[in-house]
Parts: sequence; structure tokens; C-alpha cells
Amino acid sequence: MLRLSVRGMSGRAASVAAQRTRAIGQQLRMASTSAEEASSPVLFESNNGLRTYVLNRPKKLNALDTPTLNLLRPRIEEWNKSELCGIVLGTGAGRAFCAGGDVASVVDNAAKPETRPAAIEFFKKEFELDYILASLRKPYVAIMDGITMGGGVGLAAGAQFRIATEKTVFAMPETKIGYFPDVGGSYYLPKLDGELGTYLALTGDSLKGRAVFEHGLATHFIPSRRVPLLLQRLADLDQPSLAVIDQTIEELSSEIDEAESRSSLIGPTRVAIDAVFSHSKVEDIFKDLQGLCKHEDESISTWASSTLEQLKERSPTSLKVTLAALRHGKKLHLQDALSLELNIAAAFCSGATNDFQTGVKAVLVEKAGGRPAWSPSEVSFAIDSESPYKLEVPTSVLEVHNREIMEAVTGSHANAGDMGVTAEEIVALFERLRPGKHGVREKVQEVLARKCTLIDNADGNFVWLKWIH
Repeated sequence: MLRLSVRGMSGRAASVAAQRTRAIGQQLRMASTSAEEASSPVLFESNNGLRTYVLNRPKKLNALDTPTLNLLRPRIEEWNKSELCGIVLGTGAGRAFCAGGDVASVVDNAAKPETRPAAIEFFKKEFELDYILASLRKPYVAIMDGITMGGGVGLAAGAQFRIATEKTVFAMPETKIGYFPDVGGSYYLPKLDGELGTYLALTGDSLKGRAVFEHGLATHFIPSRRVPLLLQRLADLDQPSLAVIDQTIEELSSEIDEAESRSSLIGPTRVAIDAVFSHSKVEDIFKDLQGLCKHEDESISTWASSTLEQLKERSPTSLKVTLAALRHGKKLHLQDALSLELNIAAAFCSGATNDFQTGVKAVLVEKAGGRPAWSPSEVSFAIDSESPYKLEVPTSVLEVHNREIMEAVTGSHANAGDMGVTAEEIVALFERLRPGKHGVREKVQEVLARKCTLIDNADGNFVWLKWIH
């Protein structure tokens, strides 16, 4: 029946139908997995040249634990050496890619001297896996189709292709539990445009859906319903070069729906974020936010008040350690940043502060609500000394940085002229430089609106841009 219906279709329609049929077949084969395999915390699949790991603890939102890490590393290393492997892909079962590490068990181990080495060993294994994934010789695709936080960010951040969907919820919420953004957070977050990474790290705020893509944390955005089709198309690639994989994913991307909600971290709010979170002392960030609470623009004053309250709920020690780590990590290579983070993690496990244990117990175990009993309780009392934490030692996803846009506006860009330019000319330039890349126009327009002013000579000629920030 299916064969007859395909014969009557056009070539392209038949091809699409065949791909869908194969994708459905793959899903059915996955559904028939044996009970023994289904109970494993990770499933491994091979489909032509595509090698897939599926995090399989859906009731725990695929949180990473030691058995999961022990299964993942040898298989990933095997795939990286295999001539039969063309692409490595990571995904998760249920409504999460990975919600983070299983820190409750880590804190339990850290509380007792005899098991404390196991807590530190967990972080060592986790960070080593993150580095291996970021250093793969094979193209690596991470499907962030759901909750992606903490340890999940570490698994995905080093991938050349990071796929967001409408179901994606991205966050580094560690300051909420008295810890700090690890798994490469000190390396990746400072590389986001402006001070967005600092804001996300300190507040633990989340980004959802398309905003994850628009702010540079995902390389592509596709509807969740197209993920099975994407997996099959990737499996069908004979020679999966980076360019071919990129084009394959782009073909399944979707344009912005007018009814789709946009990120609130743009425009005047984004200008405020870049100014307030540029400081290297938490006290200065608090001071600027307090001043903006009286801003004449109600949207800014509301944002400042809300953000200030968020930060007051966080561990003061975590805020100071996080900010110091970000400023150090900005200058480091990934491997060195992970080494720095392992030093900090070991200090948290070894009693440099009790806030990690306090936060995990209050937020994740007891789920008591309210502000945990941080010690010290105020930012002004938290020490600035770095010694207990041994603070020595992902281009943006859209690959369009503020600096490159500035160079185009000011005339110093290699592909731009040295005369005044209009906003549409700048947009056209980057669309030409990134042909077929979804989201480029929106990214450039948002930066221009935030960083430029319009100059009109009133001579009947065009209105041109001037970079002012």
C-alpha cells in the first residue's frame, strides 16, 4: 500500500515520505528495546554512520550520576576512533536532555571525610567527559529538546551543533544551591555577547525556546516534532562534513512566528545588563541595581528590582566565587578553565563553605521554599579572598558578535566600506556572509537597535548608523 502511494508522488514528495517512514521505523525499533537495555541509564544506538547516546533516567530528568558517566566515556572514546562513525549525537529520554548532576548524592559523600574523595572524583569524571566531548574529531550534535541545565549544559556546550526547540529550558542555576556554574561555565559563559553570561551565571535565570538560540547558546532552532526526521537525515548522510550537517539542520529550521514570545533580555533591558554586570565586585552590581530601581523607564526599574531580589536569594559566597571564576575563565583555554573549576569544586566539597550542603538540602531535598540559611548571610560579609578556592589556573552560536557588527558599522570590517551605512545594508552584509543561516537578521537588528543611533543630515539622502556604545 505504501509502495503504491509513493509511486504516484513527485520525486521530492516521495523522498520526504520515505525519510518519514524510515524515521518512524527507527522509533519503532527503539520502542522494542529489551527490558534490560531500557533500565540502563544510557542507551547507545547505531544507524549507518550516526552514533547516538540517549540519557535514560527520565524520572530523574536524566541527571548525571557516576554509573552514567562510567558508561558514557568509553563509548564516546570508542566512537571517536571508529572509522564507521560519522557523527556523534546526544539526546535525552522524556522531557529533559539533562537537568544537571545528581548533586544530592555528591553532597552526601562530601559530608563525610571517608567518602569525600568520591564526591571530588564525580566532578573529575564529569569535567573530563565534558572536555572529551568538546574535543571530538567527529562532528558532535546535541539535541537540547527539553530541560538543559548544569551538567546538561556541560555535555552540550562543546558541540559544534546545539539544537534548541520550543521545549528547551536552559539555565545554570548553581548559585541557587550554594554552588557555582561549573562544567566549563567559566569558559563558555564569558564568551556570550556583552555581560549576558555573567547575568545568567549569577542570577541562575532561565532562557526558553527560541531565546536559547537568539542569545547564542544554541546553533540552530527547529520544531521539536522535526527531531526524529533530523536524526534520520543525519543517519542518511554519506559524507557528513560540518557544512553538510549545518545545511541539513538549517533545512528543518523554522522562521519566527508572529505569535511567538520573544526574549525579554533585549533592548533597554539588555543595555542595563551589559552595564550592571560588567563589574568585578558583586557589591558594585548590587549598588547599580539599587540605583536602577528608581529609573524613569518602568521596564528598567521593574527589571532591576526583580533582579536585585533574585540575587539577594542566592548564596553570597556563591555569587563572589562565581564572578571571580568568570573573570578568570574568560582568559583561559577550556582545559585550564575546567582545571580551575575542579579546584573550586574540591573546595566546596572540603568545607571552604557550608553553603553547598545547605543549599542542596533546602532546595533539592527538603524543597522547603524561601531563602536557605546561607553563611555568611550578606554579600558584604562574604570574603573576597580567592585562596580557599584556588582560582589559578563556543564562538557565539550565531557566529555574529557585537564586535564584528561594530566593525561593519564603523567601516573597519574587511567586507564593509568606509562610508556611512544604513541598518538594512548591515543586515544584508551579514546575511550575505552567513547564507541561509536562520536568525542572522534578528540578531543583527537587535544589536543595531541597542548599540547604534541614527544620523540624518536632512539632505534628502539616506539615514545612516552611528555606533554609540
